[in-house]
Amino acid sequence: MDTGTHIVMGFALGGLATLDPVVAESAATSQSVLVAAVIGSQIPDIDTVLKLRNNAVYIRHHRGITHSIPAVALWPLLIIACLYPFFPEANVLHLWIWTFVAVFLHVFVDIFNAYGTQAVRPISSKWVALGVINTFDVIIFGIHVVGLILWGIGLPPGKTFLVMYLVIFAYYVLRFQVQKAVKNAVKRRIPKAEKIIVSPTIRFFQWRLAIVTKEHYYVARAFRRSITIFEKFKRVAIPEDPVINAAKKDKNLAAFLSFSPVYRWEVDEYDDHFEVRFIDLRYRNNGHYPFVALVQLDKDLNVVSSYTGWVFSEEKLRSKVDIDIIID
Repeated sequence: MDTGTHIVMGFALGGLATLDPVVAESAATSQSVLVAAVIGSQIPDIDTVLKLRNNAVYIRHHRGITHSIPAVALWPLLIIACLYPFFPEANVLHLWIWTFVAVFLHVFVDIFNAYGTQAVRPISSKWVALGVINTFDVIIFGIHVVGLILWGIGLPPGKTFLVMYLVIFAYYVLRFQVQKAVKNAVKRRIPKAEKIIVSPTIRFFQWRLAIVTKEHYYVARAFRRSITIFEKFKRVAIPEDPVINAAKKDKNLAAFLSFSPVYRWEVDEYDDHFEVRFIDLRYRNNGHYPFVALVQLDKDLNVVSSYTGWVFSEEKLRSKVDIDIIID
């Protein structure tokens, strides 16, 4: 989820924790739990700072180790170690319980996005992405804001947020049902579909689709149960080609391939260099595919320049690499 949603979730958990008699009866415990819940709801995303290094490191590691099983176990201990000196009268066990819930819930809700997490590391490095909830969901965020307002005007926070989370649970169930209806509609339209990658959007009934058959990739959109196919690409395996093999050694392309489950590729040759481009098919937006990897190599197959990340125009992409190509 987005940062704003994780923040309101932290405050909501702090309110929900007042249902715990130990928390409710101790000012030090309730105050420390609220602070810990807000921090715990944010701390797995501390790996966002990796973006300061470069996109390759960020893409390969964001929502990786910081969202893993060991991290979920260790983050609460670290938070408590930092907070306890300020709240020495707090009940440590119940502080740990609610801090753990905050960290766990952060990682748990992230798996419902299309981006997903490596939540089962070190058991598996596979990305878990259920593609049911958009990274920013207006309804989920709005429900949290309403709950916080009701708390602010005097309603009991425990009962308020308990009801709120029951409503959100029902909303998640509804989203799964809508997603299932979309997948069934795709199967009727494209019976040979082997894999259907569904990505939610900010609009409730609109979904992005990347569909894989034995011979083709389809890029489509679903609105309710109506499927609109935008583009169809022949499915071509990556060949054992010297240019591509050299490009795959580049850190940016390697990061792209570690993350993207469905893509197409292109190789272009110019007078003084080669260009290898990989395009993720999941994020089509206004006719453009914003998540790409681009590698430029000289005639001796040395990488001259490369980039991976989200760019929303060809001009922007060209500004990220060293060799400038004039586009007709």
